[in-house]
Amino acid sequence: MKLRTFICGLLALAFYNTSYAQDDAMLASVRQRFGLYTERAVQEKLFVHIDRPFYLVGETIWFKAYNLNGATHRFLDLSKVGYLEVLDSENNAVLQTKFAMVDGRGNGSALVPSTLVSGKYKLRCYTNWMKNFSAESYFETSVSILNPFVRFDPDRASKEETRYDVQFFPEGGHLVSGIESKVAFRAVGVDGKGIKFKGAILNQQNETVREFEPELNGIGYFKLKPEENAVYKAAITDSKGQRFEYQFPKVEPQGYIMEVKDSTSALVKVTVTGKLENEEPATIYLLAHTRQANAVFGKKGLGKGPAVFVLEKAKLGEGISQITIFNEKLKPVCERLYFKRPEKQLAIDAQVGKSFIGREKVAMNISAATGQALPAWSNLSVAVYLDDSIQYQPQHDMHSYLWLTADLKGDIENPGYYFQNVNQNTDRQLDNLMLTHGWRRLKWDKVFGGQLVSFEHLPEYDGHFIHARVLNRADGKPAVNKDAYLASLDVPARLYVDRSDNEGRVKFEVRQFTGPKEITLQTDLANDSTYRFEVATPFSKQFSTTAVPSFFFDKTLENQLLTRSVNMQTGNAFLPRIYTEKKAVLTDSLPFFGVPDEKYFLDDFTRFPTMEEVLREYVKGILVRRRQKEFHLRMIDKLLPNTYYTTDPLMLLDGIPVFDADKIIEMDPLKVKKIELISSRYFLGPMTFTGIVSFSTYRGDLGGFELDPKVLVMPYEGVQAQREFYAPKYDSNNANSRIADFRNLLHWAPNVTTGKDGKATVEFYTSDQTGRYKVVIQGITPDGTAGSKTVSFDVRKRSL
Repeated sequence: MKLRTFICGLLALAFYNTSYAQDDAMLASVRQRFGLYTERAVQEKLFVHIDRPFYLVGETIWFKAYNLNGATHRFLDLSKVGYLEVLDSENNAVLQTKFAMVDGRGNGSALVPSTLVSGKYKLRCYTNWMKNFSAESYFETSVSILNPFVRFDPDRASKEETRYDVQFFPEGGHLVSGIESKVAFRAVGVDGKGIKFKGAILNQQNETVREFEPELNGIGYFKLKPEENAVYKAAITDSKGQRFEYQFPKVEPQGYIMEVKDSTSALVKVTVTGKLENEEPATIYLLAHTRQANAVFGKKGLGKGPAVFVLEKAKLGEGISQITIFNEKLKPVCERLYFKRPEKQLAIDAQVGKSFIGREKVAMNISAATGQALPAWSNLSVAVYLDDSIQYQPQHDMHSYLWLTADLKGDIENPGYYFQNVNQNTDRQLDNLMLTHGWRRLKWDKVFGGQLVSFEHLPEYDGHFIHARVLNRADGKPAVNKDAYLASLDVPARLYVDRSDNEGRVKFEVRQFTGPKEITLQTDLANDSTYRFEVATPFSKQFSTTAVPSFFFDKTLENQLLTRSVNMQTGNAFLPRIYTEKKAVLTDSLPFFGVPDEKYFLDDFTRFPTMEEVLREYVKGILVRRRQKEFHLRMIDKLLPNTYYTTDPLMLLDGIPVFDADKIIEMDPLKVKKIELISSRYFLGPMTFTGIVSFSTYRGDLGGFELDPKVLVMPYEGVQAQREFYAPKYDSNNANSRIADFRNLLHWAPNVTTGKDGKATVEFYTSDQTGRYKVVIQGITPDGTAGSKTVSFDVRKRSL
């Protein structure tokens, strides 16, 4: 009997150990798959500082972009190209530009088109890599643009029908009958701002089961224990006494409920309650992470009682953490956000006088420090503009944007409030915010899918990607495995090649591609002349759900608007261009094929009247052959003397491929400056050429050569040239100049660096425009500590 009991005990222990090992294997699999995903899905987070939030048509938007690692907020040198757009209320792009980034930083400018109508617009910024993820992760902010030359309605919202957006968010995501849970709510008007109201939850008999009111910005919460098979609706009454009804989340007969709260100052308690079809214990898994880092994993059995996870706050990262509960099939069943306050903030101080006169020099001393007033090296951007009382939405401050706005869905009203006067009340309001704004980065089906996640859009680490499709001219079907060539008239010559895939797609990674250019796209016209190209836009086609706020202009400020309009026109008419382009510095003056084997400057020789004679008499590395009334060029192989290739080399004219040797022979040699040869096989991408012969004209403009009509020639905008902000400098000689200076943007400095002592000095001159000016400084340290500062000063009229 004892032996039988002992054997049964061993079997039970073996079964328990096997089950435990399997569970551990599942947890290890979750940890491994999450790690593999986060290694590949690097998160970029962009913050853009614009010089001001309000513009007139004809003014220039100056901007500075900070490209940061989404997990650490450190500079991320991944994408080298950024995309900035201004969208109208229907997501139509009214302004688009590309700009270069180096070491995670980039800046540029864009002219506000004169064709825009007055209204609010959405300015957004992103990289090619960010297009793999939701558009909710793009940087977005609203700007006001006024066109004083076209009549506009100053208050369109007042004429629209009153409507509110009211949403309810059960904690964890679901309401389950018979289980009490917290339900958060958010109510906003057409302007995107929270409203004050009184609300009630009504059952099917229109009986009030719960009353509620918002605490801050239309946000609050209440607790509800839904009855079985109950259907609820919500009714609110606004401050004007108008009543509105809204749908309430459906009550589920079975499911999971989640509650997250601080257990102690060092612990977070996560309680999961389940109501399942059968009473057998179920296994649930917990995964908590902070922006894909600081991952915490857990496993519990869930039976009749709740399952409780206790998380150490020290293991969670600062900022927003996502806590997700999975069932035994790794399907998410509950999700919640939790916020851990950051310990450090960059303290920026700006010492500047209170009052100045027109055309006076201003020296502003800036200091930056982190915790315990330690001086900090930091990279800052500084804008100084006229605060002319025209209403506009304030800009994001970098600290609250990185910790809150960037990781939450929708628009966050006054995010800076949650970091001021930290107490129990602001902590509660911050937790309500976590309940009402969903996470916007991870999709769990991609994390726990059967295959490693792949991404359509690659990071533009070496240069800008130009995407196109090769199609059959006859039926528009994709052309497969066709060689494609992209080139532009550029010095030095650069040629980009690719071979089309099964969808006819080709991709060219263009380097040092700056400013407006004309590009050429073609196939090998000697063999494939029945195809055409469609060039894809590099700008994102997905849009966030954040609506553009309603437009409002105070009619009592018409005089200020008139003054600003006159000043804008005066500046455009009398002042020099507000920016100057830096001269391009050629880091590599060689063409794409490097140092040629042979180079001939034709002015060094007696000129012949035909290209055929030039090639036969002077260019030793080329044999000119004529067969069946067609000319062919043959390269002599430098590696195998006295032998030559039997196919035409790659022929280039000012960097543009030419596949017809007859047209080369017909060229006027007097327009050609030099001929360069590569006298061996040359490999470029997927292609192999039997040598290269490159012809260069004096002006680099093809010298009147007509390209084949099958070549697609189109304008294409590269990344914008680096531009410098222009502002006049006054001294005793020109301070009394009669040229009017009515600048309202006094200074824009996108790259101010504080030294090891945390100090820097910014100098500029005031203009003739009197009034109160605002100085806005944004910046961040290499370790990801961000901060902002705003100061003001007055400018008085200069006495003559």
